[in-house]
Amino acid sequence: MSASEIWFRRYEREGTPRLRLIGFPHAGGNAQLFHGWPARLSADIELLAVRYPGRQERLSEPCIESMDELVGEITEALTPYRNTPLVFFGHSMGAAVAYEAAARLEVGDGEGPVAVLLSGRDAPHRTSRTQLHRAADEVLIAGVGRLGTLGGGAYGIPELRDLLLPVLRSDYKLIETYQPENPVRLRAPIVAYQGDRDPGCIRERVLAWEELTSGGFTLRSFPGDHFYLAPREAELTADIAERLAHVPA
Repeated sequence: MSASEIWFRRYEREGTPRLRLIGFPHAGGNAQLFHGWPARLSADIELLAVRYPGRQERLSEPCIESMDELVGEITEALTPYRNTPLVFFGHSMGAAVAYEAAARLEVGDGEGPVAVLLSGRDAPHRTSRTQLHRAADEVLIAGVGRLGTLGGGAYGIPELRDLLLPVLRSDYKLIETYQPENPVRLRAPIVAYQGDRDPGCIRERVLAWEELTSGGFTLRSFPGDHFYLAPREAELTADIAERLAHVPA
């Protein structure tokens, strides 16, 4: 299996896609987050969901705890898919990874994504700093639990907790040690999404993503907590599909 096949769960379409949508999951999350999306997107959009190491098909691999290393691996693995215009969508930690991957591609050769969709995350130069990855297990789990309920019940099952907690801690180490001093201003437009009752995001800090693009900025809120995108999947994907219908390829 090639590096590109390892890094992405690809939902292929018939014919040549007009756009490829790359989905970046949240801390502790996996590619399954996007499983229902292909059926809701137009047939000319191909979805590739990022497979982080340490979970599901890559369970035997160590997690990556450095943003620079993770972004380097992902952007390299994207190489064979860049014959079609890319759009990035990232949720929570995945939003930061998507933003950094877009910056890496724009700086590297100028061929970045045509749009960057960022969900459930403050702009990196405005976010508050936490140290949950250093906390006791119960404190870390409680910190995640206050954000919402997606998958949170799994930590109450001893067998699943032992499997999932190291991944969660590694992901939190990655995102909590990610502190860019001079965030890059993207050329690609940014759309920011958030749940209107998300305790992990402050509206003013989400609006600060506008400072990191010269391509235009939009904020869209949905009812819900940090994991609004699960119960609001139909509405969110409809909004994304409408926006992508107008993105030049």
